[in-house]
Amino acid sequence: MDICVMTLGCKVNKYESDALVYNLKLSGHNVFDTLGKADVYIINTCAVTSEAEKKSRQMVARCKKFNPDAKILVCGCASQHNPKSFAEKGVQFVGGVAGKIKIANHLDSKAKKPCIVPKVYEDNMIAQPSRTRAYIKIQDGCNNFCSYCLIPYLRGRSRSRPIISILNEAMALPEDVKEIVLTGINVTDYKIDGNPALQTVIEELDTLGKRVRLSSLEESITNEDFIKSLASLKNFCPHFHLSLQSGSDSVLKRMNRHYTTDEFLAAVNLIRKYFPLAAITTDVIVGFPEETEEEFEETKRFIEKVEFASLHIFQYSKREGTVAAKLMKDLPPEIKQRRFEVLNQLKKELNLNFLHKNKHGKVLVEEKVGDYYVGYTENYIKCFIPSKVDLTNQIVNVKIKKPYLDGAVCKIV
Repeated sequence: MDICVMTLGCKVNKYESDALVYNLKLSGHNVFDTLGKADVYIINTCAVTSEAEKKSRQMVARCKKFNPDAKILVCGCASQHNPKSFAEKGVQFVGGVAGKIKIANHLDSKAKKPCIVPKVYEDNMIAQPSRTRAYIKIQDGCNNFCSYCLIPYLRGRSRSRPIISILNEAMALPEDVKEIVLTGINVTDYKIDGNPALQTVIEELDTLGKRVRLSSLEESITNEDFIKSLASLKNFCPHFHLSLQSGSDSVLKRMNRHYTTDEFLAAVNLIRKYFPLAAITTDVIVGFPEETEEEFEETKRFIEKVEFASLHIFQYSKREGTVAAKLMKDLPPEIKQRRFEVLNQLKKELNLNFLHKNKHGKVLVEEKVGDYYVGYTENYIKCFIPSKVDLTNQIVNVKIKKPYLDGAVCKIV
């Protein structure tokens, strides 16, 4: 049977879809993840913004254009949040955030109600890695309840994967996979027997000889013991994606973020004490409800002060059911757009500044694009390397020459 698996949203969704693809292939199906004609479509949806949820619903119509008679099954955060909006589109099955690996069991089902979110980690997924990099999910759910975010209501409370399961997946990776990326809804909250244990996982994985990279982190994890431990490891990649969201203390308070800008800056300075050339990137929300012009300027000045390597900028998206949607007044779209454009210009300047600070790096080459072999340094600079020799899936030492597209042209040394 030809099955197309489409994924929207975060790296956790991507990992879960990859696990589903792998499982379906083992069952003898022809499975692919680019939109085309299929007998069955499985759509793994996203609800982090209203636009993401809209795109998730639109994907149903796009699939039907390829095959009006195909069975369509949906799962993920958007269908967990609003199953009725998908059921009304005539899909075969509506699931949620749980039980994704077993969704193929519902090819003949007509259920339209998501499963109850489990209270313990659903440890039944292993994703087939790409040739160069493997994502490993170690945690699910979130306890933070930021005032703008639906995810804790959809994904449930934080729950961690048993460490033996993580290590077994990592040790079973093919030899040509050279990098492991740890992912989860809130990786910072990874625990063993109720105690913080992200440091333990990283230290164990470091012994396998593959590069180890982290996904998004919270400021709260950056204590001296943790950062010093990472600096002692041979294979850790110094890229820290610390979620900021706002550089204004008053906005952070309304967001229910549990830190101040001074605490965030202290975390950044601690990282740079041990990793002077670490890439420190972040997420920023512009146009949060009631954000004043002065509060926005505070955010801009703070971003300049921190000197991030790059930014992920989002315009605030009202999500019904959150505290912000209930109690705070939304801003006009044109204000959000203008503030987005201001920070986007700043982002370009920060990207260039970070590039100019870096002279050398070790690049894991992933693919050939046009005349260049392309990959990333340990601190996540995208490198374009001209070479007549096939460099795919090699780690090479490079000299960073000049900015190019969204990275830099580099020379092998």
